[in-house]
Amino acid sequence: MAHSTSQPAVTVVIPIFNEEPVLPELLARLTAVFDQNPGVKWDALLVDDGSRDGSAALIRTHGSRDPRFALIELSRNFGFQAALAAGLAHAGGTAVVTMDADLQDPPECIPEMVAQWRDGAEVVRAVRRSRQETGSRRFGMNVFHGLFNRISDYPIEANTGTFGLLDRVAVDAMNRLPERHRFFPGMRSWVGFATTEIYYDRQQRAAGQPQQSMKRLARYAFDGVFGFSYLPLRLLTYTGLTIGTAGFVLGLYYVIKRLINIETAPTGFTTLAALVLFLGGVQFIGIGVLGEYLARVYDEVKERPLYLIKRGPTR
Repeated sequence: MAHSTSQPAVTVVIPIFNEEPVLPELLARLTAVFDQNPGVKWDALLVDDGSRDGSAALIRTHGSRDPRFALIELSRNFGFQAALAAGLAHAGGTAVVTMDADLQDPPECIPEMVAQWRDGAEVVRAVRRSRQETGSRRFGMNVFHGLFNRISDYPIEANTGTFGLLDRVAVDAMNRLPERHRFFPGMRSWVGFATTEIYYDRQQRAAGQPQQSMKRLARYAFDGVFGFSYLPLRLLTYTGLTIGTAGFVLGLYYVIKRLINIETAPTGFTTLAALVLFLGGVQFIGIGVLGEYLARVYDEVKERPLYLIKRGPTR
């Protein structure tokens, strides 16, 4: 069902961490998008995730000139997903656009998302036709997207990330999800609602260096796997059943050979050591997988807030 033809209110939510080099262009391009589409009541909510540079001051200065831009400052660096959750919790629009600050996801695509939303979509996902990353980051992302849909209990569209639009009903649903280890594309898929896609070419970072280290990206990938798949636990069960069955069959084989008086050659130290190391490795892998799930349960049980706000939202 198409949304009301009256002027819609759209909030753009952007987490910020040490993005001073790219902020002037980001703010200028967002301002241009807002000015060139007067049929929408626009505002932008930028969430400073404990930046150590001049990002917060720059946003405050711009907001003093243009009241459509607001700032939330978190008390420290809680991570991208926590900052995104803070933005969603404080966004006031009837639709909310989520995006990164590095301009790899072009703001000029936002009007197309809004058009899809006004035609009735409640979730609009931006799907990358191409991307500019190279080297280990590109390889890691390709591997993750290739594997995730094979193991996830809630598959997501390949080559999607934070960039997209949520209707107010979808935003309210996302705000009800309490988990601390958040994987935004999986959560967006899990809540459901009428979904459509737009396609775009992912750009080079506009300025500065990537703020998401490989370690953080790996942790984010683990949050996706362990937050939306029981397959690692099932694989442990299957592995245990396979090894147990093989051991039983092998033991039965040697018992039968002994009962019918067929000599069996004594097993050597190498064979025994290999079996012990193999079984020990499987056990340690199992303990590690269980530990990943248990650590997430522990974080949830503590019920600490996902983020703390130092100041904001201010305009």
